[in-house]
Amino acid sequence: MIFFLSIHFASQSSLHNNIYMKTIRLLISVFIILLLISGITAFPIKWEMQFLLSHRHLFPSSLSTWIEQVGNVINETPDIMFYGTDWLAFGHIVIALFFIPIYINPVHYKLNIIIGMIACIAVFPLAFICGPIRGIPFLHQLIDCSFGFFGFALLHNIYKKIKKIEYESPAKK
Repeated sequence: MIFFLSIHFASQSSLHNNIYMKTIRLLISVFIILLLISGITAFPIKWEMQFLLSHRHLFPSSLSTWIEQVGNVINETPDIMFYGTDWLAFGHIVIALFFIPIYINPVHYKLNIIIGMIACIAVFPLAFICGPIRGIPFLHQLIDCSFGFFGFALLHNIYKKIKKIEYESPAKK
């Protein structure tokens, strides 16, 4: 009887681990895709700005004015300066690659999640220190911070599931 109970509880633990693994893989895939989208959108900055300029009437007047100011600056900026935003995009792509091992083996690569959470927290001081220095409107600084907030929430959720897998793992008991 004890043998069958141990098999039952082991299979329950295995079932939970499978559910956690599927959830982790789904969430980390979402995180990777969002990082890639965030990075890739830095490549066509001139086109994106032209799009915003042609639709600025849809935004509140203060934001519309800021879009126009940024658009003017971008139009006056030599193309060579946009090489920096190309590297920004590349950086996002490279960072996304560091989350692929978590998809494969979350327990082994949980340190990548911890570093990702630290990076998400670091968005806040960057936005609130550099934003005013660069003349970024406060609303936009909050939008930047939302990336850190939601990124942290997503990664923290993944981290908690990794800890549950560790706790329920038969090797740890």
